[in-house]
Amino acid sequence: MKKLIALFSIIALVTIGLPANVTAQEVTGQDTTNVQATEDTATVEVTKTTPVEVQEPQKPKSFNEVLKEKFIEGGPGFMGIVLLALIFGLAISIERIIYLSLASVNTRKLLGKLEEALGSGGIDAAKDIVRNTRGPVASIFSEGLNRYDDGMEEVEKAIVAYGSVVTGRLESGVSWISLFIAVAPMLGFMGTVIGMIEAFDAIEVAGDISPTIVAGGIKVALLTTVFGLIVAIILQIFYNYIISKIEGLVNDMEDSSIAFIDLLSKFSKK
Repeated sequence: MKKLIALFSIIALVTIGLPANVTAQEVTGQDTTNVQATEDTATVEVTKTTPVEVQEPQKPKSFNEVLKEKFIEGGPGFMGIVLLALIFGLAISIERIIYLSLASVNTRKLLGKLEEALGSGGIDAAKDIVRNTRGPVASIFSEGLNRYDDGMEEVEKAIVAYGSVVTGRLESGVSWISLFIAVAPMLGFMGTVIGMIEAFDAIEVAGDISPTIVAGGIKVALLTTVFGLIVAIILQIFYNYIISKIEGLVNDMEDSSIAFIDLLSKFSKK
């Protein structure tokens, strides 16, 4: 009897315990699934909400930015002096170019007007024409006409003398441009020497030769030289243009002066 009761008890316990285990397993499975689903959802949400940082490629620096950066690295001392040489040289060059451009006239047209004026109104009419015409050629003709009453020899002397004065005016300020052309690279070379001295001083202080120690002084040395040469090249181009312009004006004045003297000689023989 006791054995039968014990058997029924075991069967009852097993019968009651199996659904509980199954239910617990189902709940545990559901919880695990829910937890995994929740984690997956959170991962998806984090993935969706977290922005992906994309590093944009660095844009190349413009020429002005690179030039400004290198100018600052070269040091304000000599680089500032080289910049002043460039500014003053360009100012004089622009002033000379404007002056020479205004001094250029059509000499053939002017000689034609003078020939017509001499034929119709004489010396006074010719004086009015050159007085109302700009440029050094008209000034030279005016000096010659003012000496016409003294004879052709005086006319020629006046034209030659005043021609040299006009040539000096055309060349005014050009020597300053050549000075800045010579000074700019000299300042650059001086900066080179000073930069090398700074590099050797750094080596002496550190007691060791290291690229990082020497690099600063060598960079300053090279930058000052480069900027000095750039300034000299720019001013040299303007200088050569101005000289060629002056030579053209002087040749034009000489040719037109000869034609003007011949014109006055023909008028005086009438």
